[in-house]
Amino acid sequence: MARRCVICDKGSLAGNRRSRALNKNRRAWKPNLQKTRVLIKGSPQRAYVCTRCLKSGKVERAF
Repeated sequence: MARRCVICDKGSLAGNRRSRALNKNRRAWKPNLQKTRVLIKGSPQRAYVCTRCLKSGKVERAF
């Protein structure tokens, strides 16, 4: 599964985990995606949508 929001295209970010001794280890920040039924072009479909889009009302949910 590609970790991308279908509405805003938000995806994973990568960076470093830094310890107190400044050791570097790669890590990832993943978006908070929810699999929901949303209306896409007038028809209900299951899609992965980030919680920011759900809260802001950018997407219409199909119940």
